[in-house]
Order: sequence, then C-alpha cells, then structure tokens
Amino acid sequence: MSERSSQSRPAVADEVEGHLTVFLETLANAGYAEKTRHDKERLIVPFIRWVREAGIAVKDVDEACVESFLACPSRCRYHHRTALQHFVEHLRIVGAVPQRRPAQTPADGLFQKYLDYLRDTQGLSPHSIEVYSPFVRVFVVAQRLPQNAAAVDALAVRHHLLEHCRHRSVSAAKLLAAALRSFLRFCFLDGMTTTDLATAVIPVHRWQYASVPAFLTAEDVEQVIVAADGSTTRRCRDYAILMLLARLGLRASEVIALELDDIQWKTGEIVVRGKGRLHDRLPLLDDVGEALARYLSKARGPSSSRCVFLRHIAPLEGLAQPSVISKIAREALRRAGLLPTGRVGAHIFRHSLATRMLRHGASLEEISQVLRHRSTTTTQLYAKVEFERLRDVARPWPSAEVPQ
Repeated sequence: MSERSSQSRPAVADEVEGHLTVFLETLANAGYAEKTRHDKERLIVPFIRWVREAGIAVKDVDEACVESFLACPSRCRYHHRTALQHFVEHLRIVGAVPQRRPAQTPADGLFQKYLDYLRDTQGLSPHSIEVYSPFVRVFVVAQRLPQNAAAVDALAVRHHLLEHCRHRSVSAAKLLAAALRSFLRFCFLDGMTTTDLATAVIPVHRWQYASVPAFLTAEDVEQVIVAADGSTTRRCRDYAILMLLARLGLRASEVIALELDDIQWKTGEIVVRGKGRLHDRLPLLDDVGEALARYLSKARGPSSSRCVFLRHIAPLEGLAQPSVISKIAREALRRAGLLPTGRVGAHIFRHSLATRMLRHGASLEEISQVLRHRSTTTTQLYAKVEFERLRDVARPWPSAEVPQ
C-alpha cells in the first residue's frame, strides 16, 4: 500500500470520529437515554476502525459500506445495521455524505409533482396530503401513467372507482372519490390529459343525517378526565391533550399542530391552527391552562421542537399523526371503563362538547363558532341528537280499541 494512502488514514479516522461525537450529542439532545447512546457508540466504533483500515473517505461512507462491513459473520447484523444506518443518515443530514438520489421513474415524477401541487398550490396540510397519497398512487400504477395517459377515459376512471370501492366503508369510498377527482383535475391543469376527467368520478352518496354521532354525557367526560390524571410523564401529557379535546373541542390534527408560541399566556388565549391553514383564537380556560402548564414545566422536557406535545420516547419530537391522539383518547376511555360501540377516536369529545352545549340552550350558530365549522350545515347534524331524545319521552300514538 502506498505511503500517501497510509498517511491519509488518520485524518479520515479523526474526521469520522468527530462526526460520531456530534452524532452522540444529537442523540442526547433528542432525549435518548445514556445507555442507548453508549450502545450505539459501541456498535459504531468498530465500523469507524474498518473505514480507517480500508482508507474510505468520509463522503464515500454509505449503505454499501455498511453492508460490506456486516459481511463478516462474527458481527451481529441486526443491531449493527440499525445503529450504522442511523449514523449514515446523520452524516447525510450534516452534509458530510451526499444525499441519495434514487433513480426516479416517470410515475414517481408525476406522483411527486402532484404532491407538490397539493402542498404549494392548493395549500393542503401534510395530513390531508398523506390521506390522498395512497389512493392516487394506486391509480397511477394501475393506469400506467403518465405513459398511458392517452388511453385513460371516463370509462376507465369509473371502472377503477367501482373496483376499488368494493368492501370499503362509505367514508373510505368518499375519500377515494375525492382523491381521484383532485388528481384528475391536476392532470388536466398540467396538460397531461386533454379533457377534465374529474367530472367522470361518480359521486359517493351518504345520507348526511343518517346516524347520530357517538357522544359522552357530561358525567362520562369528567369520569374520563379524572381517570386520566396521573404523575407519570406520559399520563401528564395525555391529560393535557384530553383537556384540549374535552374543554375546547379541538380536532386531533389541531392538537398535533399546536406550537409553544400558540399559547398566549398573557392574554389568556390559544391559537388553533385549523383546516385550510386558518388560525382561530379560543379562550384558554383555567383548567386547560393548568394542565398545559404542568405538562410544559414538569413533563415535556427540553427539545428543539416547537411542538407543544412530544413523543414520550426518543427522539423527543412532535407527535407524528392525528391517529396518535385518537389512540390516546381510546386508552383514556378504556381506563375509565367507557368504550362506546363502533369506531371511536378523539372526535367523540368534540361531539360530546357540541351535544352538551346544545342541551344547555346554545344555538347552532354558537356551536358552529366554538367548533369553527365553515358552514352551519355541518353543525345541523347535532340537531338530530335532540330528535333522538324525543323518543325517550314520546308517548305511544293513541289508537281506538276495536270492540269485540
């Protein structure tokens, strides 16, 4: 081996070890336990030694290097691979290793262009984009787009919709139709199709007031809140979340989006990042403020994230998606011995607040303002709750007795 190669190895090793030090500091800031950081360091150090002996430059460290290192049978592949992949990803984030640029197919390019359109032009939230994505991805693959765009017509669109609506709930079918309608309109605006095939998407009908939304009584809500209170870090976080759901009627996505600056302590308000990037202000009720203050001061811990609610395990970053909030709600209901039938999530507290307001004499317009509905038509669903209550007090319709 050349003298030049042997002289360059210490510099390479020092550079990689310097990145390891920063990596471990990043883990500490993200809330990883000391033992976890020590274990990752123990697994990464042999890899750095292997990189030094092989004379590999830092910029060339990638997954292929990891697999070459793991080719030795004496190494525990699963644990080493997890730690090393995490380290390589860190090298990419700090710019020491170039970003991967996988080969992109025409379908991938079209799909990404549509997602950019939803985000930049339509202003959809990340959650809404995530909901639409799987439906559109299946359609793009099934129709072999964009190469086969000329062959896609109204009949093909309707056949796809009918085929993929089988064995789906009405809600899922409506989402599928909405996603297809959005994508086909994008294809027309983008010039991929010469006609607007969005009009070919068959509407999925559901009687708007066919069922009464599940709700809890005021006593049940208080029972859930009492059962949810606790001293652990996780219980403190979940309690604050439940207070926002029960007292202010926030949506799960709004709880996820809540940031530290949105809590206006001096004015006693809270900024809610609602649908369509609309911001509303709600009063910060005393018990809600106390729950938030206790969580922020005693349970949240330090984090670079501006999200109010964080994961309870490392990395300490914002909660991933609204389904996490629904899971917290279901666990709280189960803990309190209450679990209504059917599909129940965080929205049950929103329904319960609206129902409670209605029964205390609030008008539909007032409920609409509290729940931040764009249209009072959405709020009219709760009027059916009162019609259902009439069944409990209605007397049987009188009928004449036929003499024998």
